[in-house]
Amino acid sequence: MRSLRRRSRLVVVLLCGAALLAARPTAADGEPGDGADSGLSTRVARLYEDAAVAAQRYETGRRAAEAQQGEVRRLEELLGRERRETAVLREDLGRFARAQYRTGGGLPVVAQMLLAADPERLMRGQHLFSQASLAVDNALEKSRRAETRLAADEGRAVAAWQEVERRRVELAEVKKGIEDTLEQARWELQGQADASVAAGACRGAVRLDRPSPGVLGEWVTPVETYTLSAGFGSGGDRWVNRHTGQDFAVPIGTPVRAVGAGRVVRVACGGAFGIQVVIRHADGYCTQYAHLAAVTVDQGDRVSAGQWIGQSGTSGNSTGPHLHFEVRVTPELGSSIDPVPWLADRGVPVA
Repeated sequence: MRSLRRRSRLVVVLLCGAALLAARPTAADGEPGDGADSGLSTRVARLYEDAAVAAQRYETGRRAAEAQQGEVRRLEELLGRERRETAVLREDLGRFARAQYRTGGGLPVVAQMLLAADPERLMRGQHLFSQASLAVDNALEKSRRAETRLAADEGRAVAAWQEVERRRVELAEVKKGIEDTLEQARWELQGQADASVAAGACRGAVRLDRPSPGVLGEWVTPVETYTLSAGFGSGGDRWVNRHTGQDFAVPIGTPVRAVGAGRVVRVACGGAFGIQVVIRHADGYCTQYAHLAAVTVDQGDRVSAGQWIGQSGTSGNSTGPHLHFEVRVTPELGSSIDPVPWLADRGVPVA
């Protein structure tokens, strides 16, 4: 009898334990991502920031190199002009000398005066020749000084340009190194996303420290920079029916933003949309963000316009990295409307 009661208590304990296990929230319900997931998402986000800074520095260096090269070209033109002017002055002096020699026959000035029919006229000619010769000599000396100065300036400008160009090349190498590292990290992040979709369970929100979004409007685009791809209502082999949203072609790991304030009503993995987030806004409309590589919010979270809610990817039924963005009358599939005019009505042109 005692043995039977002991077995009964054991069965009750096991049933309670099973119930507790069944009641544990799954990752799809918002369980925080593990350290590895968080670290990779954070690394991708930081690499995006580093790549943006490197690109800005490279562009600044490129413009500086172009400006310095323009200064070198300007000095080369001035130097060429001085040399041409010097050559003309020398030619003028030679022409004066030859004319004087022909007029005087090569005789000394005293002999020319004794033999001249009009000595006074000869003296005036000699005076004019002396003045012209002196002017040409002064001009030549001035031109030589200017040429020397310009040549020195050109040398300094060339040295400065070479230094700026060397720095530009260094910045280009740094930029490429960051971009290569970012590309590798992107695909690692996508690998984690694919594993989540295959398991049918999200890893949960990865909280990222993002930079201040600055002054934003009440509504924003879902990604900051993008190229539009498939539009609402377009056809193709990829969809059973017409395309239900607007696609924004962006690299994996691109921060995805809430287009407006609202509450997260769904975070899900698996199926055609892969990893997705759905937000309900105050006006009753819902927006969906699909094919993500990671999420940064949990179901039930309140979000503001421009807040990061995930990182773009190519999970689910996707042929390449992009964000699938939908606007729906309800949170459910099948109630979508064209998101481009919907955003335009809220002061957010999409082009």
